[in-house]
Amino acid sequence: MKAQLLLSAAMLALTAEAVEAADVIRNEPVRKVYRLVEPSAAQVTRVHPVLRGRVAVVDGRTLWYPQYAQSVQLADIDACELPQWALDPKWEDRERVKAPPPVPCGPFAKAWLKRTVGNKSVTCNVVSYRVDSTAIARCTTGARDLALEMLRVGWARVASPYLVNGQYAAYQRYAMAARYGMWAAYVLDMNEWRRKAVDKTPDRRPIADFNLLAERESEISPPFADARKRPLGTDR
Repeated sequence: MKAQLLLSAAMLALTAEAVEAADVIRNEPVRKVYRLVEPSAAQVTRVHPVLRGRVAVVDGRTLWYPQYAQSVQLADIDACELPQWALDPKWEDRERVKAPPPVPCGPFAKAWLKRTVGNKSVTCNVVSYRVDSTAIARCTTGARDLALEMLRVGWARVASPYLVNGQYAAYQRYAMAARYGMWAAYVLDMNEWRRKAVDKTPDRRPIADFNLLAERESEISPPFADARKRPLGTDR
């Protein structure tokens, strides 16, 4: 009888240890083992492809490859949106004309990029993607960098003051000094325009951008050194 009692006690102890061990195993965090795998050449190509072929020009910084069904934005530059207006500072007859002459900077930017591309094949080296799947790329036709061409004629600006491409910055300084393109007009900063413009349709009227410029927080192309601190329309 005594031996049976000792055996039962031993079995209970073993059962308790088993239950405790099971609880430890159940509560122990799972440790995943990861294996580093080098990406294949095909995977790298998919992430940052090179696109080649004829394109349609969407606006002053955007191309469309129909064969890839892919939208491409020129890297490191910005340009007026299609409905965006600039204003000519040569506002002479102010008694009769209530606003400065409008300058369609968005259509002008698109027209110049379209002229540069023509019917030629365009090569775009993709560097990244936007959240909407638009590719960000450096694009050339022949030996011409399209972004550089847009900066040279003044219908684009560098997208960031921290741009590391010194050639882009130099071409912009040249266009500004020569008052080419939008640098000869009052233009609202594109990011501010995108944030504030309510009507972004092709029928947008110039007076809407006149009002935005009058209340501007910033501007990218004051045609006079002291224009930033003066209300639009104030005599120099």
